[in-house]
Amino acid sequence: MVVIRLARGGAKKRPFFNIVATDSRNRRDGRFIERIGFYNPMAQGGEVPLRITADRLAYWQGVGAQLSPTVARLVASNNKAAA
Repeated sequence: MVVIRLARGGAKKRPFFNIVATDSRNRRDGRFIERIGFYNPMAQGGEVPLRITADRLAYWQGVGAQLSPTVARLVASNNKAAA
């Protein structure tokens, strides 16, 4: 099953997460199919904390990909902020 989840990057105590579509059997930071956005919880000033490519997210959900709980929360908050 394809799942859309966070893959951690960045340095120690400076997390940065890529939002990726991957097979659910792969490791968190392992191989992925496609990168569809990012989440930067440490964003300051003019930096963008969250970016998601909406058309690719819609595509993956259309073919049956499941969102992880954290990504679902981020997408909902992003949609609420945009509206």
